[in-house]
Amino acid sequence: MPFLGLGVHVLVALFFAVHAVRSGQERYWLGILFMFPLLGSVIYALTIWLPEMRYSRHGRALVGGVKRALDPSRELREAQDAFEDSPTTDRRLRLADALLASDRASEAATHYESALQGIHADDPDIQVRLAQALLECGHARRARELLDELIRRRPEFRSLDGHLTYARAVAAEGDRTKAREEFEALVGYSSGFDAHAHYAQTLVGWGEQEPARALCERALAKAKRLPAYARRINKPALDKLRQLSKQLAAGTAG
Repeated sequence: MPFLGLGVHVLVALFFAVHAVRSGQERYWLGILFMFPLLGSVIYALTIWLPEMRYSRHGRALVGGVKRALDPSRELREAQDAFEDSPTTDRRLRLADALLASDRASEAATHYESALQGIHADDPDIQVRLAQALLECGHARRARELLDELIRRRPEFRSLDGHLTYARAVAAEGDRTKAREEFEALVGYSSGFDAHAHYAQTLVGWGEQEPARALCERALAKAKRLPAYARRINKPALDKLRQLSKQLAAGTAG
């Protein structure tokens, strides 16, 4: 049993080490994680990974998914009430996130646009969320133009959510060469599986079933090597990949 426990600690440390490299963290984290796998993993999770997850689309989706399972409309009701009580920018953004999660992307986009004022006028995170809403309500060109402008003005800014939204918008516009380039980059560094799921579905839409099948297999094989909690976090994307893999095997995808 002690050997099993040690193995789990090392696997967790490896997971965070990969995240540190792919997300551009300082290299000293690798030394901490490998010298002190258990303690280093706890510190990394609390100081880097959890805060990042909280503000990422992936993290918001996870928290929102739990809340929706218990009460599908609770977060939207509470966000609406809070905004009506005091229409601050933070509460407007919470409402916009809730609207987007409730498939009301057009309304969400309106609130994101309203939030881009004053000190938040050039906030890259809000711009990324606006691009997501625009894409979801069918405005791929506007989403791409918004992100192209963000890239031009803030070339140092990095956002996995923004990159995935950009790749999807480019694909929706029919630019296959550029979309393929962006998706390939995403699946190369992303620690999650949203990019894999969207890329696989895009490949199917292009009629490229075999590359889509291979991508699903690689992603699912990679997921099997992750700790259980990491698989739980990525469950929505992994479920999509499993379903698509089955459809491809049965010849019903497309």
